[in-house]
Amino acid sequence: MVNGRPIPVPGRCREVFGQFLRLGCTSFGGPVAHIGYFRERLVVRGQWMDDAAFAEVVALCQFLPGPASSQVAFVLGLARAGPGGGVAAWLGFTLPSALLMLALSWLFGAGAARGGDGLLQPIIHGLKLAAVVIVCQAVIGMARALGPDIGRAAIAAGAALVAGMVAGTPGQLAAMLFGAAAGLLLCRDALLSDAGALPVGLSRRAATGCAILFAALLLLALLALGKPGSLLAIFDSFYRSGALVFGGGHVILPLLHDALVPSGMVAESRFLAGYGAAQALPGPLFAIAAYLGSDIAGLSGGLLALLAISLPGLLILCAVLPFWIGLRRNALARAGVAGASAAVVGLLALALYDPLWTGSVASWRDAIIVAAGLAALLRWRVPPLGIVGGVVAASLGVSVLA
Repeated sequence: MVNGRPIPVPGRCREVFGQFLRLGCTSFGGPVAHIGYFRERLVVRGQWMDDAAFAEVVALCQFLPGPASSQVAFVLGLARAGPGGGVAAWLGFTLPSALLMLALSWLFGAGAARGGDGLLQPIIHGLKLAAVVIVCQAVIGMARALGPDIGRAAIAAGAALVAGMVAGTPGQLAAMLFGAAAGLLLCRDALLSDAGALPVGLSRRAATGCAILFAALLLLALLALGKPGSLLAIFDSFYRSGALVFGGGHVILPLLHDALVPSGMVAESRFLAGYGAAQALPGPLFAIAAYLGSDIAGLSGGLLALLAISLPGLLILCAVLPFWIGLRRNALARAGVAGASAAVVGLLALALYDPLWTGSVASWRDAIIVAAGLAALLRWRVPPLGIVGGVVAASLGVSVLA
């Protein structure tokens, strides 16, 4: 240790991979819970870094597009064992849920091919209802955290209105830009605690290279036009979604939906079923990309989609890390980020209504199942795995009795 920071040691990649593989198998509950697991195992018990540095890592990853918990894992691995450790951390944390989502895609496909729709359909419907429950809880939690005052609540409502008026990805971007601009006016009091030194481990030259690669890969959109379903189109759809998502895994829903469902690459019922199933699994919600890519183009499509959706968040993180200390002290930057964070709440609330509610809740029985699931989640703190299992069981029961 030097000044409270660990010195990267060659050969620790295996240790990093093993620690995050265990976390990837046991970390249920979404990104906030994931970060709690990381702190307990790696900061408190493992002493990979001090609490001040860990708090700064979390703050940085919450500011950037991409999956926050996976980005925190990457920085922890980077601090422990250099760039190889960062990759080992991401791989170990992502692998369990990705393999489970690939298996789920195969099972859904095999069940449909064998004509097992009688049982498969109520299961899929139950998974869609579970997605409504989980996202509703996410909206409530994020509204409390990111829209705690009238100004930020107004930003959230305005962002939802903008996204509702402008369809697709342009609407998402317009809503985020609206939030950032409104934040400059309404969120000047946004504060960031004075945290300890951040273990960067990257040079500014490497950061610049990552920024260039991040931008260059976005240009693949021009090459993918008119080729829906191709591997290039899969990479483009998932990379753009990963580059634009801001606020955690739940916000990826509207981006992926707009990129995949209208074009016919993924059926809406399969999309919502996969999203519901992802709530029951440990690890990052972004692992749904493996399920969706596999649904489009088999195993190769699943692996490519998983890489594509994760890559932009990791690249932008590496691009920003060496410059972060100066940026975090800028009051305007903090205000803009606070406004953009409030806009995330509006986007997620809009996605909760359409496509989740409109595409999943088809009767009063469905509404009762959703209400019961939400009560169990909020009041009795039933874990997400129990919620998904209970909602799917209720859907099967209603199907049998109907």
